[in-house]
Amino acid sequence: PEKEKAALRQVIAALAPDILALAEMGGAPFLADFQRELQQAGQNYPYTALVAAADPDRHIAILSKVPFKEVRRYAAVPLTYFKKPMTVKRGVLEVVIATQEGDCSIFLMHLKSRYTEREDDPQSALLRAAEAEAVRDLVLARYPDPAAAKFLVCGDWNDTRDSRPVRALQKRGRTVIGELLRASDSRGETWTHYYRREDSYSRIDYFMVSPALQPFVIGHRATIGDGLGVAVASDHRPVVVQLKLEPQRLP
Repeated sequence: PEKEKAALRQVIAALAPDILALAEMGGAPFLADFQRELQQAGQNYPYTALVAAADPDRHIAILSKVPFKEVRRYAAVPLTYFKKPMTVKRGVLEVVIATQEGDCSIFLMHLKSRYTEREDDPQSALLRAAEAEAVRDLVLARYPDPAAAKFLVCGDWNDTRDSRPVRALQKRGRTVIGELLRASDSRGETWTHYYRREDSYSRIDYFMVSPALQPFVIGHRATIGDGLGVAVASDHRPVVVQLKLEPQRLP
């Protein structure tokens, strides 16, 4: 609805992020429309990347004011679910940004929601865990030593901090992959999602930073947007992180 779109543009214009990561994006034509509407609202994002995976409707996308050094689209990340081969439903998107301190990767994902018709997997907990482990293994395949690599993993993880998927993404065996950033709004509240049907609030959207990137996080935490338009724009609230990294000009 136009009312929600206008609120969304208002929220993004107020935050004015250099890099904007989106879940539940439509296809390429919808992304182009959104890019144009944001430009009309004073926010020009000339660089975009989108992954269209198994979900035919809900994609993930990144818009940026900073040029990408590299874009990697993982549309078919493999996993096993009840002994059957599947893929991460919305895929994974990675963009690499060249900075004065070396390359920094941003991984974006949107894990399976809690909706399911399977009685043997209540709230899709097992499928979400399998997706999380598949994404974790993908990140480790790219960066076997997280202590020496700058990257962050973000998005809608559709689960709470103490859940198996969220814990699995942070560590494999003794290898620490990253640390969740603490996040709160201007009132100190930490929820990022409002579920109208149950009238419930929870935090299911995160930034996880690698050990090598942690020193570059301003304030060692993220913030949750609660300004004008947020309640109308989405059932999720924006999560923002600031990094002390200067982009490097590409040839």
